[in-house]
Amino acid sequence: MMRVEPILLEGHTAIAIEVKLPKTTLLVVTTDKGYIMCGALDVALLNERLRDRNIVAARATGVRTIEELLEAPLESVTHTAEDLGIVAGMTGREAILKMM
Repeated sequence: MMRVEPILLEGHTAIAIEVKLPKTTLLVVTTDKGYIMCGALDVALLNERLRDRNIVAARATGVRTIEELLEAPLESVTHTAEDLGIVAGMTGREAILKMM
């Protein structure tokens, strides 16, 4: 099952995506500039092999819902996300607001 819905954050709209897979759920919150995702995101791959794409992304681990993804501290972020002021330790919500 897949669920896609808009979420309002301080007057801005992001898109929440939840994909239920066998034994796991993929969670993503995205904007036009970038996205945050659950532990399935491979930040090292984005930073190393896909660096030329300048992807703005961050990862939070141990989350099971979109709300947990927004409230959890980020575990890792891409170099391009750092250029926007997004750093490990800030919440997913704070990161998404910087991506607006």
